Parts: sequence; C-alpha cells; structure tokens
Amino acid sequence: MEKKSSILIVGHRDAAENALVRYFTDQGWKVFSSARGVLDVLDRVNAEAFFAREKPAYVILGSVRSGGIAANQEFPAEFIYENMLAQSHIIDLAYRHGVTKLLYLAASCIYPKDCPQPIKETYFQTGRMEPTSEPYSMAKAAGVVMCQAYRAQYGFPAIIGVPATVYGPGAEENARDMHVLGAMLSKFRTAIMLKETALTFWGSGTPRREFIHADDLAKACAFLLENYDERHMINIGGGKDVSIKELAGFAAAAAGFKGEILWDTSKTDGALRKLLDSSRLLELGWKPLIGLKEGLLSCL
Repeated sequence: MEKKSSILIVGHRDAAENALVRYFTDQGWKVFSSARGVLDVLDRVNAEAFFAREKPAYVILGSVRSGGIAANQEFPAEFIYENMLAQSHIIDLAYRHGVTKLLYLAASCIYPKDCPQPIKETYFQTGRMEPTSEPYSMAKAAGVVMCQAYRAQYGFPAIIGVPATVYGPGAEENARDMHVLGAMLSKFRTAIMLKETALTFWGSGTPRREFIHADDLAKACAFLLENYDERHMINIGGGKDVSIKELAGFAAAAAGFKGEILWDTSKTDGALRKLLDSSRLLELGWKPLIGLKEGLLSCL
C-alpha cells in the first residue's frame, strides 16, 4: 500500500468515521469523507464526478445510515434503501475508476440471530438474521456479496471486514440514532445534569455484546488495507464480550452516575449474543489495544 496516498471514507458522522478521518489524516494521507460533504453517495452523477476529479487510491466503505434497535424499527426503509444505494454506487465506481483497494465494513448483524458463538466468518448466510434489524442487515449482507461478485468477475480488489460494535468519541448526536453504548452514556450525562436518581434501559440487560473502540478499528482498517487481499470476509474484534447489564455498570461508573439502573423487560432484547471469532485477524498480527473501561473514558 502506497503510504500518504488519497483515501475516501464513506460513512456518517459517527465514532467510526471520526476515528478513520483522524487516523489517516494524522498519518499524512489526503482524506476525503462523504460525511463532510465532498460527494453525495446517493447521487450517482455526483459521485461519479467526484471519482473522476479526485481519483482516490483507496476507499473505506461503511454505513451511511445505522443506529440502535429503536432507529432500526423507526426507519427500516431508509436503512435498507440508503445503504444499498450508496454501496452500489461506491463499489461500482471504485472498480470503474481504478481504485487500488476497497475495504467494505459490514456489521455483525449480517450473521444469523442464533448462530453458534463465537461467530466464525463461515456462519454467514446459514440462518435467519435478527428481525429487529433485518432491513439494515440485509443491506450490509448485499454489500458483502457485491464485493465478492466484483472480485470474482472483474478481479477488483475489494476486501470485507466485519467489526464488533464500534464505540468511541464523536458518536451520533441524535439520541434516536445512537447505538447502545452511546445511548447509555448520553442518558447518564443527562441524568447527572438533571439530578435524576434512577434510569431505565430497554430489555432485560442479559444479552451480550462485543465492542471495539473506534481508534482500534481505524488501525485495523489500515492493517487490512496493507496486509489482506482475500475474497472471504474477516472479523475485526478482540474476542471478549460483556452483558448489557455489565456494560451499564461500566458506563455509569465512567460517567459518575450513582443512581439506580432499571430494565424495561417489555422492550425487545435483540440478539442474545454477538461475539466474533477474530482469530484469523489476530493470527495475522493485529490486536486491539484499548480496553472497554479505558475506552469509555474517552467518550466522555
């Protein structure tokens, strides 16, 4: 991989996009970000003009719409339409304009709801996805297959990473669109400001999730662009998960909330567990450096 080249990051203003822009900028790259208005990924003509004009050497393609359970249930049409349209434009244009390599960031929700744990890459398409996020998950799964199809037919060097749940500073500002950890921290900060003594969260708190700090994800993306070139997707995680109840305790301690934490069991839990088997990536020599408790402090 040519150092200090040009790279396009496609995503929205969340922790992952912020970390990717920051990391590659600090490394001396010329960075373009769709979230910062350099192109409209939903407009084919606009996106093609960008590729013709700027000729990015590399592309990291993330989600243009994502969120937690509430957002998935409120905006399923936008989640599937906008992600499928954006990734269809970007993968095709990257191929047609000679991009050196494209890294597509899928999501762990592409795996079956009830697949064995930890989740191996080979479990993809072996069962039904979690219904609460299925439109978004289907869009992300379609991106996986599209990358593989462009590699098979055209020899286009598209690679696919599947990160654990990403968190970090600069998460979505709209509480409706936040993932679980961002939503927790936002609620704790507000509760402290309003001097509330109790907070209620969705579900039972028993599901388990794996998290990766956005700064670790950015370094993993750079590592994969440099060291990985296979059609098969590869998981990006550290092999550790926590229950949502444990997560709430860690987040409360980090934020300084000392009140009671309650659980609304009338709300859906989603998938019971999502722990990735990232042994293939770890064996290549990458590993996460930021632990969850340490990483939480960076979000405050």
